[in-house]
Amino acid sequence: MTPAVNIVRQARLEYRIHEYTHDAGSESYGLEAAEKLGVSPQRVFKTLVVSLDNASLAVAVVPVCTMLGLKAMARAAGAKKAVMAAQADVERATGYVLGGVSPLGQKKRLKTVIDESARNYQTVYVSAGRRGLEIELAPDDLGQLVGGIFTQIGQSSS
Repeated sequence: MTPAVNIVRQARLEYRIHEYTHDAGSESYGLEAAEKLGVSPQRVFKTLVVSLDNASLAVAVVPVCTMLGLKAMARAAGAKKAVMAAQADVERATGYVLGGVSPLGQKKRLKTVIDESARNYQTVYVSAGRRGLEIELAPDDLGQLVGGIFTQIGQSSS
């Protein structure tokens, strides 16, 4: 299994693993997961890594059907500015490849902000550490495992 799954197992929390066949041509890993698992895109969360103005990295966890509000993320992380981190930096810090980045079990523990909409659901889905693998768990359990804070960081993608 992946480091993400191992972290949840060791914590003895309730969770479910969901596997699906990833389509290499898919342009949105998160929306693909929601569709293939038959789950509302509001309950499937993507893990994004941003670079803050002090050059540190932080993790944003937002529904796959929304965009990350970079200004809101910077505020939540205590920075003036946030930009999407470079792929090499993301993979080096997390130990995961893009499209399979999990907020759980990362190489380096990064400041994590979870969109508050996660608390609207009993369980949410996040990447379990590789493309085609999702882990379903309670939002508060996710927050506890990553030492995350909940606040509004997602914005409509329209």
